[in-house]
Amino acid sequence: MAQFTLPKNSQVKKGKHFAAPAGAKSVRTFKVYRWNPDDGQNPRTDTYEVDTANCGPMVLDALLKIKNEIDPTLTLRRSCREGICGSCAMNIDGTNTLACTKAIEDCGKGEVPIYPLPHMPVVKDLVPDLTHFYAQYASIRPWLRTQSPAPTRERLQSKEDREKLDGLYECILCACCSTSCPSYWWNGDRYLGPAILLQAYRWIVDSRDEDTGSRLDDLEDPFKLYRCHTIMNCARTCPKGLNPAKAIGEIKQLMLARTM
Repeated sequence: MAQFTLPKNSQVKKGKHFAAPAGAKSVRTFKVYRWNPDDGQNPRTDTYEVDTANCGPMVLDALLKIKNEIDPTLTLRRSCREGICGSCAMNIDGTNTLACTKAIEDCGKGEVPIYPLPHMPVVKDLVPDLTHFYAQYASIRPWLRTQSPAPTRERLQSKEDREKLDGLYECILCACCSTSCPSYWWNGDRYLGPAILLQAYRWIVDSRDEDTGSRLDDLEDPFKLYRCHTIMNCARTCPKGLNPAKAIGEIKQLMLARTM
């Protein structure tokens, strides 16, 4: 019989409970992952009872209320509050999404579990370490690469070619899709993952770019591209409604077309 030993301090413990104030009218309970790398303790889940009658409608509003009024030690990322920056990506009620666009009323009944993005190193509490994710993004050289002389004003693009970028340019690099992908969990050191491959296709399909061959050469690798097994978690979880799996399929078709 196989026996497994968990790494030190890996088991999540039950943490503190913060009760709602007396007279609270509409209480929702949030179970939040907590971990501080400086105290040497196991991670834990603290439970917060929040009076949503005196709170904004989104999960981010509840988290900010917790931090501002209940427990200032809570650490999280946030910025735009409009679903544009991707800073507040986390796992809420079992799904990777943005805290600023996830409505509290859309969460299931009972307590709402909130964790950092899965299968990422944690910096502290709800903050994942995205260093490797951003390094992978940099590896595809995500900018317009041209050989022809620069025009006097701008590189023009037809309306039809511009429409090919729809469903691609909207990606905000929140990492929700990549961290929901089992292939990325197991091969994240070499597989680029849904978000980065969608970004790669955004430049491959851009009619103004003149380095398509080199971009495809860079992706011709057993792990960078071909670890995708079309599980579709990426499309289901994307908070912007994009379909990274479709973009990956398009890259594979381009790879096939140039061998024929």
